[in-house]
Amino acid sequence: MEQFFDFEKIVNLRHELHKYPELSDNEFITAERIINFLSHHNPSELIRGIGGNGIACIFKGQEDGPSILFRCDMDALPIDEINDFEYKSTEKSVSHKCGHDGHMAIIAGLADVFSKNLPPKGQVVLLFQPSEENGQGAYRIVNDEKFKKLKIDYVFALHNLPGFKKGSILLRDDTFAAASKGMIVKLTGKTSHAGEPENGNSPALAMADIVRELTLLPKRENVFSDFTLATVIHARLGEVAFGTTPGYAEVMTTLRTYTNSDMELLTKLAEKIATKNAKKGKLKCEISFVEEFPATVNNSKLVKYIEEVANLNQINYEYLKNPFRWSEDFAHFTMQHPGALFGLGSGIDHPQLHNSDYDFPDEIIETGVKMFHEIYKHIVNNSE
Repeated sequence: MEQFFDFEKIVNLRHELHKYPELSDNEFITAERIINFLSHHNPSELIRGIGGNGIACIFKGQEDGPSILFRCDMDALPIDEINDFEYKSTEKSVSHKCGHDGHMAIIAGLADVFSKNLPPKGQVVLLFQPSEENGQGAYRIVNDEKFKKLKIDYVFALHNLPGFKKGSILLRDDTFAAASKGMIVKLTGKTSHAGEPENGNSPALAMADIVRELTLLPKRENVFSDFTLATVIHARLGEVAFGTTPGYAEVMTTLRTYTNSDMELLTKLAEKIATKNAKKGKLKCEISFVEEFPATVNNSKLVKYIEEVANLNQINYEYLKNPFRWSEDFAHFTMQHPGALFGLGSGIDHPQLHNSDYDFPDEIIETGVKMFHEIYKHIVNNSE
């Protein structure tokens, strides 16, 4: 594949970003590094502080045309890195184990391309998005007035995928990644002496029933239209005090579905289980939700465009049978704009995402840049 951007410069940027990772909502230095890089590439406009630490780099064409957004994510994960290369993470218990450093490098490479050859029509928006891992970044951006003024027509993103042939493209119509949310149930009763439990009100039995019923909920027949899952990830009861009957319990569960309609139903039924058991035990019940990700639903026409681009550039591609069970907050973009998220293979035997020995493979940066650039050209050519 003929290189059409400064590959060495982009790899060096990727290694620098990898060496100095930052968690969600804390991508301050990462943003400065990206701003410094982009400022040397003569964008038409550079917008800072979008949706938090986000950056929008805009290249405008001389003629009217579509406004096309290409998005990457910026945040790292709270994971210790065990790799021992020169650019390994310098931050204790923080590292780029999802490949967001590589995603940023791809979009930076795209900036290098458009700085040398401005888009002939419309505008290209290169978005560096913060806080993907906690599900907050995309939601904040789509509700940011600075973003709304860009009047986006199409949105695209990719995610590297270990377990697939290096440099291959992974496609799927409809749902690409699952919806998910964290559900927190707090049960409050009354403590008493452990020798006189009748003088208190323990939430132990209610907690046990909630854990059991939530786990079995997705197995109900003829209730959900597609895959659903409820995973109890944490539960606690009272304190470690053998002389005290517990008066408080907490259950945390991850709800996961392939469709947004099933998520709505799963949420209602999960809430019903919690409130029913709390009422039965005469307990106060508080329910809250965190890290809410809608399902990422691809536009079929744009998925076909991506397939055509891969074909034209002789890049291997395949369609996935099922959506991924993990979630992506890119869903907030595809809920408001026609768009598509696709996969970029990281290698069959490559360490998996979120593993402590994972590292983004530099060899696939070029394919990512090429795909995005050709997608832009394909849309412009088909919008005439």
